[in-house]
Amino acid sequence: MKHFILASQSPRRQEILKDAGVVHTVIPSDASEDISTLLPPEKYVMELALLKGAAVAKNAKKNDIVISADTVVVSEGEILGKPKDFDDAKAMLMKLSGKWHSVLTGYCVISGANGEASVKYEETKVKFRSLTESEAVRYIRSGESMDKAGAYGIQGKGRLLVEKIEGDYFNVVGLPICALAKMLKDDFGIDIL
Repeated sequence: MKHFILASQSPRRQEILKDAGVVHTVIPSDASEDISTLLPPEKYVMELALLKGAAVAKNAKKNDIVISADTVVVSEGEILGKPKDFDDAKAMLMKLSGKWHSVLTGYCVISGANGEASVKYEETKVKFRSLTESEAVRYIRSGESMDKAGAYGIQGKGRLLVEKIEGDYFNVVGLPICALAKMLKDDFGIDIL
């Protein structure tokens, strides 16, 4: 019997796995996330997902399957991670206002049995409606902005900012569960359905 480990503290990733019926243990990664943002965004999220997973997998047992992920928002070629403070969150939201942006999640699976790793990324395009500065400030004051890439969470009040979406909704939340299930089946022979 495989034992799934999620190398993330994200309650959103935990909920996505739980809702998909994947019983798992949470072991947050202590990997440094200090890598170059000069990497292309897709390489950046895959590298971070692999680093997070590898940090947890080094202590994995034979039946462990480590799952890790990293999500960023990309607007006009710029990676927007989690905001540093209120002003940073406001600047991010106003940058996204009225425009399309991409949400990229790097996701990684590592087998405890042999250290085999598979890492890929998923991209979803999101269009924000036009925001006033007052609306951005009110949204930030809701408390949702500070721990989320791009300063918004689509699963909460942030859904009021999103006009359109092209791609996987769960990718925007933080874990592309359909793509992850396909990776588990194709690369590791594990069918979670």
